[in-house]
Amino acid sequence: NLYGRGATDNKGPVLAWISAVETFRALKLAMPVNFKFVIEGMEEAGSLGLEKLLEEEKQSFFSDIDYIVISDNLWLSNKKPALTYGSRGNACFFVECGDKDLHSGTFGGIIHEPLTDLIALLDSLVDPTGHIQIPGIYDSVAALTEEERKLYESIEFDLEEHKNNSGVKKFLYGTKEEILLHLWRYPSLSIHGIEGAFHEPGIKTVIPAKVIGKFSIRQVPHMELSVTEQQVVEHLESVFSKRNSPNKLKVSMPLSAKPWLAGVNDLLYKAARRAIKTVFGEDPDFIRDGSTIPVARMFQTIMQKSVMMFPIGAADDGEHSQNEKI
Repeated sequence: NLYGRGATDNKGPVLAWISAVETFRALKLAMPVNFKFVIEGMEEAGSLGLEKLLEEEKQSFFSDIDYIVISDNLWLSNKKPALTYGSRGNACFFVECGDKDLHSGTFGGIIHEPLTDLIALLDSLVDPTGHIQIPGIYDSVAALTEEERKLYESIEFDLEEHKNNSGVKKFLYGTKEEILLHLWRYPSLSIHGIEGAFHEPGIKTVIPAKVIGKFSIRQVPHMELSVTEQQVVEHLESVFSKRNSPNKLKVSMPLSAKPWLAGVNDLLYKAARRAIKTVFGEDPDFIRDGSTIPVARMFQTIMQKSVMMFPIGAADDGEHSQNEKI
């Protein structure tokens, strides 16, 4: 194993591709295809400038491109390789309440507190089973096809292994199929934090003036960001109106990305499947990714070419974590 920040996400996979080309050249072997590399280091900041670059270079640098391969995610298993054919999008929201700091000894018990309003709003978003409680949020989710259902049956996925990799004691669902369906092809809602609330050691008896709750909804194919935004705003305004609070409510969606989906029967996937079987002696799992990888959708939309996610790291590599490895 190689350990270090970015070992599996994403320095290792980049070097794997470069090393493959380097090996062909060192052995003086003719490469079966031509390669062009696009390496950018701003994915965590939204890949600023990449979309503009792709548009500008579409008719020059990218003019003779037939297929696009991206290695920026992980296998589902610790040992069995995989090919990824879809990822979820993301819609990030801010919900803001309040106006002015007040003392809890002077005003506690006689006013509508912004933080209390905000917690009630956040609590209304998702129930204890993980079901999103925003009306209409599931309306556009595509029905599970028989072809896709068969893909799920053959996937190698060990619930206990996944628990150990993540350090989680219990999942919301008890079967492989339920876990994967809710991780890949159903939307999910996560609450990330509250800005403006006192969070340092000790206690401070202030009623915070303005608090901002932050949450996101992972989008799946056929969900429209504009529709999701409208559904979220209408739901929060409805909940807030029932509290009869004089505090101000502001809901915004500062960041969003669309989901991505490819066809597993594309020639690109067939070639990759053969290559994996040659190297590993077994067929790969065909998986989707619950996270958001905006560049896949970006390349697919701009280039109008087949895009494939070709993960190189294993499920226990610990990307973005301590002792990251590949």
